[in-house]
Amino acid sequence: MTLFSTHVILVPMIGLTARQTQILKVIIDEYITTAEPVGSSSLEKKYSLGVSPATIRKEMHDLTQAGYLKQPHTSAGRIPTPLAMKFYIDQLMEEKQMSVADEVKTKEEVRQVKTDFDKLMHATAHSLAKATQALAVVITDEGDSWSAGHASVFDNPEFFNFEICQNLFSFLEEEKKLQELFFERFTGISPIEVLFGEDLGWPYFEPVGVVATRFSAGSHNGALGIIGPYRLNYKSIIPTLRFFKEVLEEATK
Repeated sequence: MTLFSTHVILVPMIGLTARQTQILKVIIDEYITTAEPVGSSSLEKKYSLGVSPATIRKEMHDLTQAGYLKQPHTSAGRIPTPLAMKFYIDQLMEEKQMSVADEVKTKEEVRQVKTDFDKLMHATAHSLAKATQALAVVITDEGDSWSAGHASVFDNPEFFNFEICQNLFSFLEEEKKLQELFFERFTGISPIEVLFGEDLGWPYFEPVGVVATRFSAGSHNGALGIIGPYRLNYKSIIPTLRFFKEVLEEATK
């Protein structure tokens, strides 16, 4: 599992040149924003890469061969693979912290209900969903869970597929699966962990990405998680999740 920090290590992964790393980063940034396959011509127009479209096409071809990009059957563009997203999260992205105003508001919302554990977990799930604009899950190792932000799932084209969407919502109602995900698949070894659908091997979970962190709140141990497409806005979600963990643990000391 991955240990995340606020430091960005701009070192190419073994086997990638500096130019390939640069191109891969802008492709991932573009894909996270648009959810659309990225073509060489759009990169050349939008980003100052300092190379010709032909060179970009060659590098994209090589990145595809190396397993960092894949080409949907219906498009000439490329999308990053989970391997590329892991490299991006580990090495390339720059974290975007919450604003001071949002941090203060979050602390106030949590502290108002800190003496009632159920209300605290409920408020945490709703505040986390609002802060990330994503589906948020709070779960304890005793089997209790709270979730919020369900409607945000429908903002992502990955979940326009009925079976994928149905499977995701069914998963939220399965205590055994939730426990397996947050307390077995996520090890708790690293402060923030990321899993992709291909890591889980569950049916219809291929487009899914999950970010999670463990917490201790009084006599309770649990996990905070964000679930969405594997192109989640990790640079905002990871520091936000880290902040919520800190607030929750401070409120229950």
